[in-house]
Amino acid sequence: MSKHVGWLERISLRCCAWSERWIPDAYVFAVLGVIVVAIAAIALGSPVTQTAKAFGDGFWSLIPFTMQMSFIIIGGYVVASSPPAARLIDKLASVPRSGRGAVCWVSVISMLFSMLHWGLSMILGSLLVRALSRRDDLDMDLRAAAAAAYLGMGSVWAMGLSSSAAQLQANPASMPPALLQITGVIPFTETIFLWQSIALTAILIVVTLAIAWLTTPRGENAQTARRLGIIADTPTIEPTAQATRPGEWLEHSPLLNVLIAALGAIWLFQEFATKGAALAISSLNTYNFLFVMLGLLLCWRPRVFLDSVSKSVSGVSGVLIQFPFYGGIAAILTSAVGSDGQSIAHHLSTFFAQAATRETFPVVMGIYSAVLGFFVPSGGGKWIIEAPYVMAAANELKVHLGWAVQVYNAAEALPNLINPFWMLPLLGILKLRARDVIGFTMIQFIVHVPVVLFLLWAFGLTLEYKPPVIP
Repeated sequence: MSKHVGWLERISLRCCAWSERWIPDAYVFAVLGVIVVAIAAIALGSPVTQTAKAFGDGFWSLIPFTMQMSFIIIGGYVVASSPPAARLIDKLASVPRSGRGAVCWVSVISMLFSMLHWGLSMILGSLLVRALSRRDDLDMDLRAAAAAAYLGMGSVWAMGLSSSAAQLQANPASMPPALLQITGVIPFTETIFLWQSIALTAILIVVTLAIAWLTTPRGENAQTARRLGIIADTPTIEPTAQATRPGEWLEHSPLLNVLIAALGAIWLFQEFATKGAALAISSLNTYNFLFVMLGLLLCWRPRVFLDSVSKSVSGVSGVLIQFPFYGGIAAILTSAVGSDGQSIAHHLSTFFAQAATRETFPVVMGIYSAVLGFFVPSGGGKWIIEAPYVMAAANELKVHLGWAVQVYNAAEALPNLINPFWMLPLLGILKLRARDVIGFTMIQFIVHVPVVLFLLWAFGLTLEYKPPVIP
């Protein structure tokens, strides 16, 4: 067991070392993406002026979606770091009875919460690991536990409610007009609520847990926080300062938070009562509103809420600066036409239609999405780039459009297991490096790839094509 894990860890560390040396920041890939598609458009005969116009017109096209994705991160962080959540984390940390059991427990919490909110899952998982690492009786390997806290993001998050692609496809107001004409509106009932999607997710959870159990070091091999020289301090959530002036009184009084949360609860009740739970929660605005109101209530005092929001903003910077470039890429792909009158998206969709059949489309698209996901580590941003041509190919091949979205979701999560981009908040909380964690997530990646591709193919055979529903 120890030799087996050590061998895989050595390979993973070498891969991570190569990645740290040669892979630039994700922003660089976004900018390179603009340059590559612009050169491709010009090479196909699109005038430089038309290509530049497409880029400029598309640059701000994703502002609503960018803000929605930003608030997913903010809402998740605020809820996970609130005082009640801290008490819940302490209770959850008292459950495991062994180091290996603790790692599996973190895996379960991470994956289940990721189905509800990927930002909440990662922050909550990180804080749970930190609480568990303070228990001297567990001998819990901190590296394996950190990897476990990340498994929601690396395995099943995109199959749940916070799936960027599924959310975008269910919200026509957030979609670029060109994409809406290709796919129409695809509700949650045709994506994450399909029985095939639920079955695939359940299988992945079981497989992931089995790997986590088998690869967790025990005894002397376990690198605990103490052995790594990391002090797992208790996070301070309540503000240390109290109101000293009349102007600060409302900042420390729960009155404002309670009133706003009550007002928000009335609106949410009306939304769910009139639209039904499935339709209401499929709206990104409603989804984010729910978590902001919940964060207000859980933080109780405005000062606690504001401090939590301030700490969450650093995790939003990548989304804010990269998504406009993704919007520009999508516009060039769909709007800059070449000398033959066709766009890059048309040529790519033709390629996919010729390279795949209706039966093999999930495997071909899954491999492509996973590879592209390593270089564009953003589920929502990459879907904007990829959707115009892969969904056009799905229409041509008569592939179930909702399942095409789920193929993307399941495959898009795979590169997260070996790409440190989304690990950064977790690594900061636990004071670890990417190379400490990737040794374990690499093993998950090696097993997940064939399992995911097989399941996508097998379940795809059970679904029939439905034409796009254009609002």
